[in-house]
Amino acid sequence: MLVAIDTATSHASLALHDGFRVRVEHTWETSRRHTVELMPRLVAALEQLGLGAEHLSGVAVTRGPGSFTGLRVGVALAKGLALARGLPLVGVPTLDVVAAAQGRDRRPLCAVLQAGRRRICVAIYRWRNGEWRMRQEPQLTTWASLVEKTTSPTLFCGEVDQEGAEALAALGELAVLLPAAARLRRAGFLAELAWQRLNRGETDDPATLAPIYLQYPAQ
Repeated sequence: MLVAIDTATSHASLALHDGFRVRVEHTWETSRRHTVELMPRLVAALEQLGLGAEHLSGVAVTRGPGSFTGLRVGVALAKGLALARGLPLVGVPTLDVVAAAQGRDRRPLCAVLQAGRRRICVAIYRWRNGEWRMRQEPQLTTWASLVEKTTSPTLFCGEVDQEGAEALAALGELAVLLPAAARLRRAGFLAELAWQRLNRGETDDPATLAPIYLQYPAQ
């Protein structure tokens, strides 16, 4: 049983995946309470299936971009489980999880995370060979700047707040805001991405896996 842990932002998610399907998934708003909420959620998820930590066979975690505190908590727990129990560890970029939930489309996909102080973190994806592949590395920006740079029809998903929705509405047909439920970042998709890597024999070293933090680009 693989446990997938996503605490990259105030939106958190945790899932148990047996390699064939998601068995349990919890997704919630943390109010920055990752430290006190995460472990009880994991214990509850395992108990829901009548399992304990000894039944875990792998660990997946979002490694960023994201908030400093959130990433630190999630990565620390994932590394601790992997080291203590000798489990394979897979770190997955947060925005890859956002993109993975979306269906096939010829248009580019812009995945969004809230970065605080009215900033957002975005990455651009294209559908290639049956999956969304990142074509532009994550960067910090603002809604105003993102709107200005959007010159062709684009899908938008992830953490789009009211300011973002209003900004995208001004683009008319150039911006397609996906439904709120489809924009939700879910650990079930993190688990599926992790299983793909594990099946290819790809893992991360618990001793060296580090979160990805983005700083505002130099002017």
